This record gives sequence, C-alpha cells and structure tokens, in this order.
Amino acid sequence: QVQLVESGGGLVQAGGSLRLSCAASGRTFSGYVMGWFRQAPGKEREFVAAITGSGGRTYYADSVKGRFTISRDNAKNTVYLQMNSLKPEDTAVYYCAASPITWRLPAYNEYDGWGQGTQVTVSS
Repeated sequence: QVQLVESGGGLVQAGGSLRLSCAASGRTFSGYVMGWFRQAPGKEREFVAAITGSGGRTYYADSVKGRFTISRDNAKNTVYLQMNSLKPEDTAVYYCAASPITWRLPAYNEYDGWGQGTQVTVSS
C-alpha cells in the first residue's frame, strides 16, 4: 500500500487555476492507477480523474472534462491535477488515491490508499 500526501490547494477566484500534487511513497508507484476524488460539504465523495500507471490513459468526470488535466511523473512518485477555469462548484476537499487494479478504471472501493486531502475553495 502506498502512502499519499496531497498539496497545492488554496483559495482562488472563479476562472482561476490551481495545480494539486500528490506525493507517494513506495517503490511500485508506477504499478498503480492513480485517481483524484473530491468531497464538497454535505455531499458524497466523487470521482474527478484517474490515470494509468504508464500515464498512457486518462479518465475524467464529465463535470471537469476540458478544464482539468491529470498527469504523473513516475520518476518523482507524484501525480498532478491541473485545474483551470475553476468554478465555485469545484469547491471541495480533493483527495488522491491509489489502486492496484490496472486493467480497467477502478471502482471507488478498489482504491486502497488515500491521502489526507487538500482544500480547494473557489470564490465567485
């Protein structure tokens, strides 16, 4: 199981950008699908984006497609989430997670490593 630490959250105006980072420990980082999820107050945690171990395939929620970009640097054991054109509805705690399920997009309960989260607040 990898240990994950997110960073890069903050307060930004609508239309602005932020880049989140998630640093992972462990020697097998490239063997995990990495995902970003978010949870707004009073709402369930929801999928945002995921990327395969090699970085060759990415997945996005419809709500962020075209605005967010997930990427990874396996040499640095880090996954990123570039968020552009932010909207107030993007306000949430953002979590990164790791899954050993590599042959398809993992289901929520197939992620077995989670970070502590980083707060993103978008003001209108």
